[in-house]
Amino acid sequence: MLVGGWSVHLGLGVRDQLQATRDALEHLRAVMTARDLDRMAVTLATAQRHAAEARRLTSGLDWSLITHLPFVADGATTVRGLAETAAEITDVLARVQRTGTSFLAAGAGSADDMRQLLDGLRTAAPVLDDAEARLARVRTRLVATPARTGAASLDQARGTALYELDRLRRWIGGAATAATVIPPVLGNDGPRRYFLAFQTNAESRGTGGLVGAFGVLSADHGRIAVQRLAANTGLDASPRPVADHGPAFRARYGAGAVELLSVSNLSPHFPYAAKTWTALWERQTHQRLDGAIAIDPVGLSYLLGLIGPVTLPGGEKVTATNVVDLTERAAYARYTDPAARKRFLVGIAKAVSEALPRSFEDPSRVLPVLKPMVEEHRIQMWSRHDAEQRRLSSTALGGVLPRRPGPYAGLVVNNSAGGKLDYYLNRSLDYELGPCQAGRRSTTVRVRLTNDVPRGPLPSYVTDRLDAPPRPRPVGSNLLWVSLYAGVGAEIRAVSVDGDRVSVIREVERSHPVYSTLLELDPRQSRTLRFDLVEPASAEPPVVPVQPLVRPQYTRITPDARGCAR
Repeated sequence: MLVGGWSVHLGLGVRDQLQATRDALEHLRAVMTARDLDRMAVTLATAQRHAAEARRLTSGLDWSLITHLPFVADGATTVRGLAETAAEITDVLARVQRTGTSFLAAGAGSADDMRQLLDGLRTAAPVLDDAEARLARVRTRLVATPARTGAASLDQARGTALYELDRLRRWIGGAATAATVIPPVLGNDGPRRYFLAFQTNAESRGTGGLVGAFGVLSADHGRIAVQRLAANTGLDASPRPVADHGPAFRARYGAGAVELLSVSNLSPHFPYAAKTWTALWERQTHQRLDGAIAIDPVGLSYLLGLIGPVTLPGGEKVTATNVVDLTERAAYARYTDPAARKRFLVGIAKAVSEALPRSFEDPSRVLPVLKPMVEEHRIQMWSRHDAEQRRLSSTALGGVLPRRPGPYAGLVVNNSAGGKLDYYLNRSLDYELGPCQAGRRSTTVRVRLTNDVPRGPLPSYVTDRLDAPPRPRPVGSNLLWVSLYAGVGAEIRAVSVDGDRVSVIREVERSHPVYSTLLELDPRQSRTLRFDLVEPASAEPPVVPVQPLVRPQYTRITPDARGCAR
């Protein structure tokens, strides 16, 4: 009886400390949003104090005794795991906060400020790497605790803690990569030069859109500039391939994909396009580049939200709210002369590029803007330097088509009509995973595409069809090369379009089976593709990458309710 009473008393004390830790961490989110660095330190110290007390209460002999009592042993073990997790999380956050405050609070208005920022990032990199490793270790220990303790609220708390751990690990891992890569990329170790591609996703390509303009971005000790801006006609075609991405690439995309800028990025694997761009540039200019960066109009809108409007030579304002429409719709209606339109688009790129250094003046404002740009693939990067590229490849910034196994459904469309109607393309993807049986499981992927072109006349440059053979089609019709990238080891059972069974081209890219077909879309027509697949059984979470086009893709994942055992 005495032992039972002491157990309850001790358990209530731990519960109170964990609740206080949770409250402090919830408050920390609001403080971080307000960028109040002083309050961050105070709030973190409060969370750390309560978490340390919870860990102390659950690490002694008294609590060890409870973990061997009937009926409560599993719950006590899981509570101890939660206390340890809370203490580790708060310790990690406190160390990261102490390391990062000094340079995030500083501005970058001068060369000395920028050098201080880059040196601070370099100092932070090993701290962030260590933080990610600590979180990985504590996650492993928490996973080993009982998931079903008989107390629903405790089981839910364990699940929430694992979710938050994974989210924090991703954030810190991304920050560690940024802290490692940004200093050398921005020329902290010497000048760097990158091919800078402006993608026009009104005409879709695997990495986003047709390269409509390009330049060379230079960086030297944090100071960046964009030079040699030109329309896509400024980069000559090569009479022979400038890169070799392997036999599977050649079979799927042909020699033109490594000879012509216009079809150089049909694959969703960004390093293929980046290597081709730099090779085309180097062939024409005999100037070596350190890598390649791509951005699209939606990415420009994020940057303009940070740096404010820019003014064109004629006085027109380009803002975060109008840059996508200006570059992907209005320019085609305004200029019937392609050369004049290209000058207008290059002028916008130049104005944004000249204002770009202002975005680094307050580092604490840059990170919240970069986050959606990277996650949505609005900005992608490849580095010629192997160590940097390995870090980039592990993040969304690298734009890599991963080879790892697991449930996967990637929709990729390439414009095959030569027009600019993908500005009006709506996409949805429904990924339904069946139960695992005998190492396999059935899955269904439904893709719905809608050509939401408006009624009324559109510029002929937007609607003209350049595909062959020529034949009469409704004005505003579109032709897409639609590909589904399935999970490694998946096999197709059947494909249908609008309920009718069809054959597809079956290929492989970077270990992924790829199923492709040409799809004609009349104005305002919707079409539905259904892919019935058999995949290897896997407990890994489903991955559904989204191609960065103008309009968002609506995605729904329906997992098997019973899940798959690891």
